[in-house]
Amino acid sequence: MKRLTRRTILAAAPSAVVLAAPFVARAKDYGPGVTDSEIKIGNTGPYSGPASSYSAVPKSQVAYWKMINDQGGINGRKINFISYDDAYTPPKTVEMARKLAEEDKVLLIASPLGTPTNSAIWHYMNQKKVPQLFVATGATKWDDPKGHPWTIGWQPNYQSEGRIYATYILKEKPDGKIGVLYQNDDFGKDYLKGLKDGLGDKKAMVVIEASYETTDPTVDSQVVDMKSKGVDIFVNTAIPKFAAQAIRKAGEIQWKPLHILSSIGNSVGATLKPAGFENAKDIVSDFYLKDPSDRKWKDDDGFKSWIAFMDKYLPDADKSDAGYVAGSSLAATLAQVLKQCGDELTRENVMKQAGNLHDFTVPMLLPGIKVNTTPTDFAPVKQVQMGKFDGQRWGLFGPVLTGAVT
Repeated sequence: MKRLTRRTILAAAPSAVVLAAPFVARAKDYGPGVTDSEIKIGNTGPYSGPASSYSAVPKSQVAYWKMINDQGGINGRKINFISYDDAYTPPKTVEMARKLAEEDKVLLIASPLGTPTNSAIWHYMNQKKVPQLFVATGATKWDDPKGHPWTIGWQPNYQSEGRIYATYILKEKPDGKIGVLYQNDDFGKDYLKGLKDGLGDKKAMVVIEASYETTDPTVDSQVVDMKSKGVDIFVNTAIPKFAAQAIRKAGEIQWKPLHILSSIGNSVGATLKPAGFENAKDIVSDFYLKDPSDRKWKDDDGFKSWIAFMDKYLPDADKSDAGYVAGSSLAATLAQVLKQCGDELTRENVMKQAGNLHDFTVPMLLPGIKVNTTPTDFAPVKQVQMGKFDGQRWGLFGPVLTGAVT
């Protein structure tokens, strides 16, 4: 029998989230997993496997819902949050999603992580009409309210980020030779497409498209090949394990291109520390969440509330790991949706409220960036700001940018 990693807790959001929106009282209407005292929510995440560096995302969601329960729950109901390890393996994700929907009978599945893993359950969730809410992946396809009305994204989409990188490259190094490192699936190909679309008639600047599989031991050979072919702009869109390897290898072979690191790999704790800070100096990336290692936020109220949450519920965690920022932000957004549902806790109303968020924010979103959705817009966060690593921490620069999907 296959081993399950289950993390189940009882749970509701900080007062700023819980009290954010009043609702009109109406007769109680419950879907699966809901009683007068409980809301059952499912989750899958990479507690093990090639993307285990992202385990901070589900771990922080588990901790967040503990905090919510300690505060009295959502509209008086505690959250029973069931989180399973899928090892970033699509067949395992399918197994766990089926268990959550059919055996555990959860109301919804919240923020499962990964493009290949969410892709494996995308059609199933929509056929079963189980909300697949605020998935922890920026694949462009999650914004499909007509074709897949039971799935919604959260973070800026990868094609949008790729277009923003292209704009930056055309400004800073318009005659350079670009090499792209990307994961060989929809996630990596989204970044590649966005970059090329953004380059327009200069897409021939991309001279190397180097893919990797999550089962590969390293990406060292791809990095060495780029240097040997004269690449002087490196767009690194890998997950933390491989992004760190690429940064470290570039340092070892003394290759210093204009290095653009995608947002999914820019965690100081998960990527830059293992890569070596000296190797990461001058790397450029994009952000929509506050970097917990940036001292500029030390007096920021949102940052202070996040630190208080971490100190109490994850005291031994590495606060420089941006995964803990992402996970708690995802959970806070879901808490708002559940609050808006009131006593109409059906799957249909969950999706209705998820598509009805207006200028909503959570403590660790960057200033000026808000969560907005409508019934025809399932892309909650659409803006980013650029940043550069100075050898110790990221420093933001330039305006808040929006990269529209075309």
